[in-house]
Amino acid sequence: MSANQIFILIAIISLAFVAILFFFVRGKKQKRLSPLAAISFAVVLAGLLLFDNRIIGYSFIAIGIILSIIDAMKKGNQ
Repeated sequence: MSANQIFILIAIISLAFVAILFFFVRGKKQKRLSPLAAISFAVVLAGLLLFDNRIIGYSFIAIGIILSIIDAMKKGNQ
């Protein structure tokens, strides 16, 4: 395994751990992910998986971050 593959594996495990914590350690009032947040999460994961082609990988990560910001702004206005 190369260093890049190890980095990607660690990043995926970390994101999965955060997702698990997000779903299970919430307070009494559980909120489901909005469709936009789920798409954002999937796009960021795709960017991590496509890291061999850095332009595409970084683009997917940037798109995922932008989508998550839009989702946070929509939730803030409600």
